[in-house]
Amino acid sequence: MTLKERNDAEYPTSLSSFSSGEGSEVRLCKLLVSALRRNHKLDAGEYKALLLCKDTDTLNYLQQQAREVALARFGNRIFIRGLIEITNRCRNNCYYCGIRKGNSHIPRYGLSQEEILACCRDGYRLGFRTFVLQGGEAPDIRDEWVVETVASIRREFPDCAITLSLGEKSREAYLRFFRAGANRYLLRHETYNEEHYRKLHPEEMSLNHRLQCLDWLKETGYQTGTGIMVGSPYQTVDHLVEDILYIERFCPEMIGIGPFLPHHDTPFASFGPGDMEMTLKLLSIFRLMHPAALIPSTTALATLAPDGRERGILAGANVVMPNLSPQGQRSKYSLYDNKASMGTESAEGLRQLEKQLETIGYCLSEDRGDYGS
Repeated sequence: MTLKERNDAEYPTSLSSFSSGEGSEVRLCKLLVSALRRNHKLDAGEYKALLLCKDTDTLNYLQQQAREVALARFGNRIFIRGLIEITNRCRNNCYYCGIRKGNSHIPRYGLSQEEILACCRDGYRLGFRTFVLQGGEAPDIRDEWVVETVASIRREFPDCAITLSLGEKSREAYLRFFRAGANRYLLRHETYNEEHYRKLHPEEMSLNHRLQCLDWLKETGYQTGTGIMVGSPYQTVDHLVEDILYIERFCPEMIGIGPFLPHHDTPFASFGPGDMEMTLKLLSIFRLMHPAALIPSTTALATLAPDGRERGILAGANVVMPNLSPQGQRSKYSLYDNKASMGTESAEGLRQLEKQLETIGYCLSEDRGDYGS
């Protein structure tokens, strides 16, 4: 339903019903925010108007509405996930990624099953009840090894959630991981526009296949997450609108968005980082669109600005992911330059993180934090 079809007493009849001028555009954007909160969807032109809006009052209003929705659904709880970066080996050559196959300047590593379990034990003692196994699409990691690792975690920590972020796999592999005990799977689609996708990835990769993988994950029963990089090279506002409409239709249980950050050993080394304000704007839009979604305030936000994580939460995020990986390996998982993995971005800094969140009125939750909880 578009604004034109909504109640004229509450909303404008159409975008064109407003005369040109800054005041009318600001009023329109605030009405769009209210409409999105009420109906959880807009049309393409309305999303574009919101993305192009630069009025500070309106953007504050957008974040306030998203924050209210998150607080009404989850209270002031922020769920913690223990991030374990299991390998930086990858078969892909994505042009934006520091661990791309073609980068010969980083030392490669892969954690053993016992090292992963040790990370889980450390995390469990600290209060983590979700473990996130993330890695490149390592050509030497067999599906059977993933099944065995997931099953081992499930046996030792039956009360915990297991999230995987291991890229594109076969439908059968996703099913095997799920049956072994994995609960969630995060696979960012990165961009829904085919032309833009081709500018970010080599020819052998396929947007259609990635979207097919996301459908398989949902059909298998995972709490499924997708998302985008904001400000990736060659991205336009129209591309972002396509992403929003896809996420609106797909209804993911998790939405992972963060700013593009360049890495010096990639073809995109000379590109600037994504915009903080646009990232926060999208985060708030997704919170109003999907009130029950699990939305992290990402490490990339915290890397972009010292208060990035807190700003993400105030814009509607309800998840943080401190790093549980072995300290000696963290710098090798260099997706982008200056990636934050110590201090409050680490498991060791959990108490410091807790204090920082208290200053903005939030507390860490040790619940599993499943979708709908």
